[in-house]
Amino acid sequence: MKKIIIGMIHLPPLPGYRKYSGMDEVIKHALNSLQILQIGGANAVLVENEYDHPHQVKAGPEIIAAMSKVVSEIVKKSKIPVGVEVLLNDPKASLAIAKICGARFIRTDYFVDKMWRKEYGEMEINPKELISFKNKIKANDVKIFADIQVKYAKLLEKGKTVKQSVSQAVKSGADGIIVTGKITGQAPDLADLQEAKLSAGKIPVYVGSGFSAGNAGQLLKFCNGAIVGTSIKKNGIVNLGKIKELIQVVKKYD
Repeated sequence: MKKIIIGMIHLPPLPGYRKYSGMDEVIKHALNSLQILQIGGANAVLVENEYDHPHQVKAGPEIIAAMSKVVSEIVKKSKIPVGVEVLLNDPKASLAIAKICGARFIRTDYFVDKMWRKEYGEMEINPKELISFKNKIKANDVKIFADIQVKYAKLLEKGKTVKQSVSQAVKSGADGIIVTGKITGQAPDLADLQEAKLSAGKIPVYVGSGFSAGNAGQLLKFCNGAIVGTSIKKNGIVNLGKIKELIQVVKKYD
C-alpha cells in the first residue's frame, strides 16, 4: 500500500475569538495552505480549527458555520481528499460539515477510550451514537479516522492496552486508526505503533504527531502514513520546501 501523507490546514481564529480577522482572511490562509500542500505532494489534507484558543468542547453555531464555509471552498479547489476535525471534541459536527461540503473523512481525538484533560475534565465518547448519526445523515461515504489514547489526555481505563483500544475502535466503526505521542511534535512510541498496526488488521494506521523527514523511515515500517503539521511549517506557515523534502523521503518507502 502506498504511504499516505495528510497535510494539516490549521485555520486562523474563527468568529468569536479575539484575533478573528474575517472570513476572507481565513479562506485566503486555508487556500494558500492547500496550494502549498498540493504542489508539495501531499495525498490529502485535514482542516482543523487549531487556533481557536481556548477550544470549545462542543462547537458553537458560529464555528460550525465558519468551518462549513471554509471547508466548502477548500473542497472546490482541492484535487486531493479533504478531511475535517472540529475541536475539541465534536465528531458529529465534523461529520455533518464533511457530508454537506463534500469532504471525505473526519478525525476524532476521542472515540472509544475514556480520557481526561485537566482543562476540560472527562471527554464524552459514544461511538454507537456517532455511527447512528452518520447513518442518519447518510454520510456512509465519509470515513472516520479515530485516535486511540490520544496526546494531551490521561487514560481513565487502568491497564487498557493499545491492542485493546485499537480492537475496540475497529469494532466500533473506525475506518482508520491514529497513534500519537504524548504532545504535539512528539512521535508515538515505536512499540505502541507496532502494536496498533498488528491489531488493526486491514484498517490503516497513521502517525498523528511528531512525524518528520528525520524519523519517517523508522516510523513507516509500522504504519500506512501520517498526519503532518508542525514538521512542515516555517514561522507558523506551511512551507513548500519542507513538505517536498518529506514527500521525497516517504516515496522511498512506498
